[in-house]
Amino acid sequence: MRKLKKGYIQIYTGNGKGKTTAAIGQVVRAAGFGLKSYLACFMKEFPYSEFESLKKFEGLIKVESFGKDDFVYRREYPKDEELQAIRLGLDKSKDAMIKEKYDLIVLDEICVCHYFKIFSVDEIIDFIKLKPENTELILTGRYCPQELFEYADLITEMKEIKHYYSQGVNARRGIES
Repeated sequence: MRKLKKGYIQIYTGNGKGKTTAAIGQVVRAAGFGLKSYLACFMKEFPYSEFESLKKFEGLIKVESFGKDDFVYRREYPKDEELQAIRLGLDKSKDAMIKEKYDLIVLDEICVCHYFKIFSVDEIIDFIKLKPENTELILTGRYCPQELFEYADLITEMKEIKHYYSQGVNARRGIES
């Protein structure tokens, strides 16, 4: 049984830390209310602790990962097999959304996928237009194209003011990863 009368579109973008974490926080909050969520993680293969914690919500939260992230750090276009894996993610997410099995859909790092020219703005807008009225949709990632802003009901920009990465501190298990 669906519990949302109206679902909105949220975007978490910017160069600061916390976009995925904010989306996951929303997924956990939804689970606490009994809503079902589908989290599509694009270009994330590292075993992030936050994804491990979501396994405790089996039946309410489904997490799927599409594509690796090594090409992102090298700032190069993905190879064909990687590209196919990532593109499959959008198809699977679309299927999950239009079948209305989930109350909340998260496309984690979809904006970075656009930045790497894996998905066009039109493909993302087409996805948005298929959103059922009572489904919440969250898009995350740096470099969100301005064209998506008109479709969003909520936009949060994470802005880095200061970060210990600049002092050489790597991602710490349980905190950043």
